[in-house]
Amino acid sequence: QVQLVESGGGLVQPGGSLRLSCTASGTVFSIYTMGWYRQASGKERELVAHITAGGITVGGIANYSDSVKGRFTISRDNAKKTLYLQMNSLKPEDTAVYYCNRVISPYAWGQGTQVTVSS
Repeated sequence: QVQLVESGGGLVQPGGSLRLSCTASGTVFSIYTMGWYRQASGKERELVAHITAGGITVGGIANYSDSVKGRFTISRDNAKKTLYLQMNSLKPEDTAVYYCNRVISPYAWGQGTQVTVSS
């Protein structure tokens, strides 16, 4: 059974930074395009960044939504089956629960990690 566990969220002031992690188990993590999604209160879940599989020593190709481009960086460590999201210059509108998942044919969703940007 595939399990995705997100961590690293918290309360941060506008302009601050956080680094999210997502560890996968029960799947061949390295061959799939993985993404970070977020869901703000009362809104639909949206994909904010995704990264292709890459190789053993070469990172995948990353893509970002316009809302986070230039501020967020997605990366992965296939050996550790872990996906990362470095979030800089955070804004109040980044407040949401953040999830990771496979982009095509997503697995069951994990519990997510709450990110709150507020002064």
